[in-house]
Amino acid sequence: MGDMESPDTTAPRQSGIRALLPDKAFVISRKGQLLIAEVVLSFICFICFVASTAAAFVTAPLVEFLLAFFLLFAYSSKFNERFKGFHWPLMDFLRCVSASVIFFIISIISVSKYIDVASKAAGVFGFIATIVFALDFYAIFNDLANFLKQGDTTEQPTTEEDSNSDSD
Repeated sequence: MGDMESPDTTAPRQSGIRALLPDKAFVISRKGQLLIAEVVLSFICFICFVASTAAAFVTAPLVEFLLAFFLLFAYSSKFNERFKGFHWPLMDFLRCVSASVIFFIISIISVSKYIDVASKAAGVFGFIATIVFALDFYAIFNDLANFLKQGDTTEQPTTEEDSNSDSD
C-alpha cells in the first residue's frame, strides 16, 4: 500500500484528553516542575492584577503565562524534537531572563505604589515567580555551559607547528 506505515511499527498514541496532558516522566523532571510552577504563578499574578487597581501590569503575566504554557506543551509533547527551526534552550533561556526581570520590576512597583490587597498579592506572587524564573534560567545556563564544555573537549587541539606556520 505504498508509503503507509504498518500499525505495528508506530508508537501507541493516546486519544482524547490524555493526548493533551503532559508526559509523567516530564512532569516529575526538574524542567517540568519549573515550567508548571511558572504557568501557575504567572496565571495567579494575572488574576491578581486583573482584580487590582494596578491593571496596567496585566499584560506581562498574561504573556509569560502563554509562553510558559506553550513551552510546557512543546517540551511534554516532544514538539521541540520534531521542529528544529529554533534553538529551544536559548529561546527558553531568554524567556526566563526577561520574565524574571519583568516580574521583579512590576512586583516592586505593585507592592510599593498601590495600596489594595490584590496589588500586594500580585506583588508577592510576582516575587515568587521571579525566584522560579531565575532558578529556571540558572538551570538552563548550567545545561548550556556543560553542553559547550563537552563540545570543546571533542575538538582536537591544535599543535604548535600548526599555529606557527607562515602560510600566506
